[in-house]
Amino acid sequence: MSRPVLVIDFGAQYAQLIARRVRELGFYSEIVAHTQADQAILERNPQALILTGGPDSVVAPGAKALPAAVLQSGLPTLGICYGMHLLAHALGGTLSSGETREYGRADLSTEPSVLFTGLPRYLTVWMSHGDTVSAPPAGFRAVGRTRAVPVAAMEDKQRRLFAVQFHPEVAHTDRGTDMLANFLHSGAGLTPDWTTGDAISLAVARVRQQVGDGRAIVALSGGVDSAVAAALVHRAIGSRLLAVFVDHGLLRQGEAELVEAGFTTDYPLPFRKVDAKDVFLAGLKGVTDPELKRKEIGRMFIDTFRKEAATLSGYSFLVQGTLYPDVIESGSGQAAVIKSHHNVGGLPAEIGFELVEPLRDLFKDEVRAIGRELGLPARLVDRQPFPGPGLAVRVVGEIDAGRLEIARAADAIVTAEIEQAGASQKLWQYFAVLTGARSVGVMGDGRTYHEVVAIRAVTSADGMTADWGRLPHDLLEKMANRIVSEVAGVGRVVYDITSKPPGTIEWE
Repeated sequence: MSRPVLVIDFGAQYAQLIARRVRELGFYSEIVAHTQADQAILERNPQALILTGGPDSVVAPGAKALPAAVLQSGLPTLGICYGMHLLAHALGGTLSSGETREYGRADLSTEPSVLFTGLPRYLTVWMSHGDTVSAPPAGFRAVGRTRAVPVAAMEDKQRRLFAVQFHPEVAHTDRGTDMLANFLHSGAGLTPDWTTGDAISLAVARVRQQVGDGRAIVALSGGVDSAVAAALVHRAIGSRLLAVFVDHGLLRQGEAELVEAGFTTDYPLPFRKVDAKDVFLAGLKGVTDPELKRKEIGRMFIDTFRKEAATLSGYSFLVQGTLYPDVIESGSGQAAVIKSHHNVGGLPAEIGFELVEPLRDLFKDEVRAIGRELGLPARLVDRQPFPGPGLAVRVVGEIDAGRLEIARAADAIVTAEIEQAGASQKLWQYFAVLTGARSVGVMGDGRTYHEVVAIRAVTSADGMTADWGRLPHDLLEKMANRIVSEVAGVGRVVYDITSKPPGTIEWE
């Protein structure tokens, strides 16, 4: 396995995004908490280090400190925001706290340097800081500044130490990925050695080590993640994997048939379908709280797999398509719980299986690339993301068969019209939400009081952040007219223009 570029996390919002950018550039990356960095540097033999941002002030009592091994190792290091403050503080630079603050876009003026090689002298960057390096440590040279900050970037080329006040990992920073590439190539002297094939090999090896001679069930939900997880584990253990597809009645129009065809014809493997529509509807009766919905769905999934496993012999592992954004939003580690994903925070404490999660450290774009390389058909791999709880989190309030059909029919119209208009290529997800609100209307000269449907369409690179899609007005009009005309029980259609954050992509 490639030696990693170790991303040391100090509580940053974008730690995983940094690691993802590094992988995109062809270098294997791992994230470790700052409290584990000393041991990780010794054990993992990294090629380089990146220090993330964080919410603290370096000069505040109890602030997260720079791990001793960072400087002792002599490894090439890039500090970002709080990471820059840590380097400056540890090496004798001067910091000011709370005197100069920058949030959002800022204009950066650069000097000839390793980090900015081949880049324009003036760039727009993304700032988010209250502390400032007012004078760099001995041996460092200031190579970037903004109107408010005299040291917005600094480097000590001889010691291979580099730092930036802004966030090169986010899309709002011009040429940020090129800055990271300059650090890795020129600053650290590294050569790219990480590919999707390497990710597959590593995941297969881990699965084989975990499962050994055992047998596993993969929980097919109908989405891309579980499909790729199935193909990956199938490569690792072959026919000892059984794909169990639970049709819980919460899928999109035609989805059950698509999944069954995908794994019995397109990419055949041992397959079993379970019709659990009535069970899930009964279990969700009266449940309106979104967290309880997710947890109840998680419980029913596990109960279903337990019953299936009881009819078989020797299946002690459960494979899930858990991704890193699922883990983060479910409150793993230091993150706050945003919403429990049915396959993470929604699972019961005792599930009766040992979990196998080969995609747990990956983003959606990496998962799609792995799926293509494994030979999964495009109609499975390139579909838009779909939540494991399915339409349950797109029907706000209590779920019943009638409301599910309204949501399913409206969603089919949204999907068909966006794809027919050629707008899907620029979108991450697009779907309909049954909002739970009702609205007075007029149909055929009579008063109506029907459901309100919201159309949701977002652009995103990885699902961690998202912006609302700027769809043409005539396309929105066509979707709204069709939904009101063709879907009984809907009297009004609205368009959701909330980004993530502050919203999430799904409504529940």
